[in-house]
Amino acid sequence: MTSYRKLGIIAGGGAFPQKLIETCQKEGREYFVLAIEGNADKSVFKEDVPHQWIRIGQAGTGFKRFHDEGVQDVVMIGTIKRPSFFDLVPDMRTTAFFAKIGLKSIGDDGILRALVKEIEGEGMHVKGIHEVMPEILVKSGFLTKHKPDEQAKEDIKRGIEVCTELGRLDVGQAVVVQQGLVLGVEGIEGTDELIRRCGEYKRKGAGGVLVKLRKPQQDMRVDLPTIGPRTISRAKETGLRGIAVHAGNALIVDEAETLKLAEKEGLFVIGVNPSEYK
Repeated sequence: MTSYRKLGIIAGGGAFPQKLIETCQKEGREYFVLAIEGNADKSVFKEDVPHQWIRIGQAGTGFKRFHDEGVQDVVMIGTIKRPSFFDLVPDMRTTAFFAKIGLKSIGDDGILRALVKEIEGEGMHVKGIHEVMPEILVKSGFLTKHKPDEQAKEDIKRGIEVCTELGRLDVGQAVVVQQGLVLGVEGIEGTDELIRRCGEYKRKGAGGVLVKLRKPQQDMRVDLPTIGPRTISRAKETGLRGIAVHAGNALIVDEAETLKLAEKEGLFVIGVNPSEYK
């Protein structure tokens, strides 16, 4: 019988926290969940799921509970609605954390890297969801029967170039390109809002493409690029023809449902390797 280290799950929104909990239950792995208020799905946390609700600013409370529970490995999974710095109501532990990293590191990657370092400084090891559930990462190649034509392939190539440079600057993970023109890049608003906004700038003719990649310097253990059914719906509403997402470096929420919806709406979804588009 496989022996597992006890897993601590920091759970945001979406379906992935529940999938991870179910995997732990199936494998007989001990676990404990810190569910983030205002983000995690309350319906997941029934009496048989060991958990505690915490605010984003309660790092001290969270670390203490993980220690009390004997947690050895930690996975951060699920979407988090990012509050502004001044929206946080931190405990002393969180205040000390922000004081230490400084406002200059307040970019997404800076905070996440510092958070990983802080957790591991507490004696726990941060793991990526792919290390616990390797089958969950996006596969390479065509994921739908619908495929990009030559114009869409050129838009994907252009999107990969732009996304890679944006990622190096820690700006965002996604870009929308139509007929070689960049209609918009992702900022703090997130991918759904990017797609909606680009609907205002679309040109006549063949629709655009959403490209979403992991940032070059991004730690795979935190904040992997993610798409899901809502991404497909927004893309269809805006007139996009398809989505290219980073193969082996991204996640699809409710994959079967997402790809089924893409097929129904006539959109392609493809897992891309950026090195193949240079």
